[in-house]
Amino acid sequence: MDLNLRKAIVSNIASNDQEQLEATIVDAIEKGEEKMLPGLGVLFELIWQQSGEKDKQEMVDSLEQGVKQASAKD
Repeated sequence: MDLNLRKAIVSNIASNDQEQLEATIVDAIEKGEEKMLPGLGVLFELIWQQSGEKDKQEMVDSLEQGVKQASAKD
């Protein structure tokens, strides 16, 4: 069986508008279910691929801050 998870995830959201895409992200984060992580990863990959260098640096900066805050809570 050949399962391409990326293609399946993109196919599932291909017709979604911005509001639906945002709802998908918020829902996945709020539920905090491990099974949602691959989908969020694919969405992040799509965002990263469409971003310029400045936006990528801002994302990395935000990620660094988020990691520091999350690790401080532990």
